[in-house]
Amino acid sequence: MSPLQAGPGTELQAGLPGTGLQAGIPGTEAAEVTVRGVTLGVELPLVALALPVVLVALVALTFHLRGAAGDWSRRRRLGLFASRVVLATLLVAAAAGPYTVTARETPGDPRVRLLADESDSMAVTDANVDALAAAIEAEGVPVSRSVVGSGTTSRLGDAVVANTERDAELLVVSDGQVTGGRSLGEAAEVATSAGATVHAVRLSTTRTERYVTLAGPAKTSAGVGNSFLVRVSGADLGSSTATVTVTADGTPVFTEEISGAGAAEFTYTFDEVGSHELVARVDADDVHDGNDVVRRSVRVVPKPRVLYVSRGEYPLEGLLDRLYNVTSRPAVPDDLEPYQAVVLQDLPADEAGNVTALQRAVIDGTGLVAVGGRNAYDNGGYANSSLGSMLPVSVGEGGGRTTRMVLLVDVSGSSEAGMETQKRVALDVLEQLGDGNEVGVVGFNWQAHLVNDVVPLGSNREQLRSKVRRLQSGGGTDLGVGLQGAADLLDGPGTVIVVSDGQAQDVTSRAVARRLNQQGVQVVTVGVGRRVNEDLLSDVASATGGQYLRADETDRLRLLFGGESRTFAAGKLTVVDRNQFITAGVEPESDPGLANEVSVKSGAEFLVATGDGEPALAQWRYGLGRVVSVTAYGVDGSLDGLLERPDSLLLSKSVNWVVGDPERDARGVVSAPDARVGEQVTVRYVGRERPDGPPRFRQVAPETYEATLVPEAQGFREVLGATVAVNYPREYEGYGQSDALSGLVRTTGGQQFGPGEAAAIAETVQQSASRTREVRREWGWLLLVGALLLFLLEVAARRISRYRRRTATTATAADD
Repeated sequence: MSPLQAGPGTELQAGLPGTGLQAGIPGTEAAEVTVRGVTLGVELPLVALALPVVLVALVALTFHLRGAAGDWSRRRRLGLFASRVVLATLLVAAAAGPYTVTARETPGDPRVRLLADESDSMAVTDANVDALAAAIEAEGVPVSRSVVGSGTTSRLGDAVVANTERDAELLVVSDGQVTGGRSLGEAAEVATSAGATVHAVRLSTTRTERYVTLAGPAKTSAGVGNSFLVRVSGADLGSSTATVTVTADGTPVFTEEISGAGAAEFTYTFDEVGSHELVARVDADDVHDGNDVVRRSVRVVPKPRVLYVSRGEYPLEGLLDRLYNVTSRPAVPDDLEPYQAVVLQDLPADEAGNVTALQRAVIDGTGLVAVGGRNAYDNGGYANSSLGSMLPVSVGEGGGRTTRMVLLVDVSGSSEAGMETQKRVALDVLEQLGDGNEVGVVGFNWQAHLVNDVVPLGSNREQLRSKVRRLQSGGGTDLGVGLQGAADLLDGPGTVIVVSDGQAQDVTSRAVARRLNQQGVQVVTVGVGRRVNEDLLSDVASATGGQYLRADETDRLRLLFGGESRTFAAGKLTVVDRNQFITAGVEPESDPGLANEVSVKSGAEFLVATGDGEPALAQWRYGLGRVVSVTAYGVDGSLDGLLERPDSLLLSKSVNWVVGDPERDARGVVSAPDARVGEQVTVRYVGRERPDGPPRFRQVAPETYEATLVPEAQGFREVLGATVAVNYPREYEGYGQSDALSGLVRTTGGQQFGPGEAAAIAETVQQSASRTREVRREWGWLLLVGALLLFLLEVAARRISRYRRRTATTATAADD
C-alpha cells in the first residue's frame, strides 16, 4: 500500500511501530512471483538457505561414512544419494511454506439472512418486514428470517454475531437501539473477521413519541440548593410543545413548557435528612405511556463537617457557613478526625498549624482546599514546605505545562470537503503551543502515517507548519489506528491532540483510548467540520482524562500548553477544562485581578485560568484525599467576584468535590443507584453485621455486603430504609435509527437501502455471491506426502535388495 501523498515532493511515511505498518522481522517476508495470473510464493524464503547445508551433510553421510549401506556398490550409493537429495529438497521446500493464489469467480448461493427487530421502539417507524421479505423473494433471492428483538429486549449485537458466517450477507431491519449484550461496534469486529457483510434498511419515524429523563445528584446535603435537569426527547416531535411537571415527595416544585426535544433546569433544596422522591412527568399523547414518567431517589445527609482555617476575616467563611457545618480555627489543630474537609485561606506555611496532622489526614481521605492571597503560596513560603507538597501547583512563575505531544490530523475521505479547514485548525493548534513543547505530527485515515518525528517546537515550528499545509485527504477512517500510531510515536507518557470530524469507525477507538490512559497518554480532541461526531470525540478524550474542544476553542490549548512566547487575554476567568465536576456547567464572569505566582504540577488538572492565562484553580488527588488550589484573589485580599454567582459555584463545587462521599465513614448505610425494570441493580450495605433479608446480602469486603435485585415494576421500592427508584425499561429511551447501526454497515462494507429497494437488495446479494475471490492454496502438505512416499520406496528398495542378496547367498551355500 503506497503512502499518502502530501503535496509535491512530500510523502507521509508509513511504518509506525504497532500500527500494522512495521517493516517486520528480516527474513520472514513472503516471496512471490506472478505467472499468467497465478501467484507463486513461499512464506519463509530464507529456509531455503538450509538446503546447501543439508546437501553437504548428505555427501558426507553417503560417501565417507560407513553405515547400513556401507558395503553397497558405487552405483547404489549414487542412487541413495540422489534419493536423499530429493527427499531433503522436498522437506526444506515444505518447511518454506509454498502456496499459490489464483483469482476465481465462484457462483455462490445468493441468499439474504434478514434480521428483523420487533422490539417496542420499532412501533414508531415505517418498517414492514413482511412486505420487504416478499419483495426480495419475488426477485429470485431466498430470504431466511430471524426475529432479533421483541418487547423490551433488543440485543441486536448478539444477533449479528450469532448469524455471522463466512461471507454471509445479513440484512438488518432495526432502529439499532441496543438494550443489552454486545454493542454494534463489537459485532462489527466479529462480522469483519468472518468476511460477513451487514446491510441495513433506512427507517423513518412516522409516529410521535416522547420520553422524559431527570438528571441530578443522587446524594446531597440538607439545606443545599441542587440543580436538576429535566429533558424531553423522542421521535417526530417537531416544534410541538409539552408540559413537564416535577414533584418532590408529592409536592409540585417545577412546571415548564418544553418545545420539541429540549430541556429545562431547576434548583431545589431539601431541608430534611433521609430519602426523598422526585417524579418528573410529561403530558404526552403518544405510543408508549410508561416513559412519560421518570423517578429519582435523592438521599439527603447532614451537612458535611468542614474546618475553616484563617487568621483574617474573609467573606468566604460566610459562604461556607451557609452550605456546610463549619468550624473556624486560626490554625490546623492536632485532631482532624471530626472533619471531612479543611479549607485554608491566605495562610503562610509557618503559621498554618499542625501541617503534619493535615498531611496525614489528607492521605487518609480528608479533602483540602487551599485558597490563596497576599500571605499564601509565593508570598507564604509554600515552596519546599510540607503544605506545598500536598498542593496541585508549585510556587513559581505561572503558565501552562510543557510536554511531549503528537498532533494527530484526520486526512481521511470524510474530511476531504473540509480539508482546508482541518489544516487551518491544525495550524492554529500549533500556534497555541508554547516553544518549550516537543511536537510530532501524524496523519491518519484507515492507517497511521508519520508526517514528522517529535522535535522541539521552538526551532522547528515552521517545518511543522509546512508539512501540515501539504497534507492531502483520502481513504477510510479509523480513529483507533490513528490514536495507536500517535501513541507509538510518543513512545511513553505525553499528549495526543486530535483534529478530526469524528466521522470514524468507532469499533476500537474507545478501547484504544482506555489503553492509552493506562500508558499515561492524555488525548485532547478538537472537533472540526460540518458534521462532527461530538459523542465519539468526547468519549475518547474523557477516557484519558483529556477534554473535547470545538474548533473555536483552541485558545484553551494556549492555557494548557502555552509558554512565555504565548500570551492570553480574556478579561475574566476562563474555564480550561469543562469536563471536570468542579467546572461542568459553570461560565465564570468575574476577574479577581490578582493571582499567586504558581505553575500546575505534572499529573494535576488545570481547570480555570485568570484573565491573563495564569492558573486560577487546579485539582489533583493526594493519597486518598482530594486537593484543590484556588490562587486567584482580589485587590483587597478577598476572593472578590468569586463569591458571587455563578462564580461562587466554583468554590462550593470545589468543597463538594474534596468532600467526596459524605457518608464514606458511616456504618449502617444502604446505597443503591436508580434502577430500570428488568435490569439487575446492586444494593450495598456498610455495617458490622450482615443485614437480614430480603433481599439476601453476601459479604464482598470487610463490613461491606451486597445484594442484587431485578425490579419487575416501575415505582419506588424500599430496601432496609433506603429508597430505590425504578424506571421504565431502557427500550423506551431510544427512538429513531442510531448512528451505531450506520457504523456497523460501513465497517463491514455493506449498504443502506430504502424500504422499497428490494430489487437493489437482491441485485447486491447476487453480485456478492458470484464475485471474484482470491483462492489461496497451501502446497506444503503435498511435498511432505511426496517425501514420505519417497522414503517408503527407498526403505522398500533396500529391503528387497537385502532380501535378494540373502537369497543369493543361501542358494550359493546350498550348491556348495
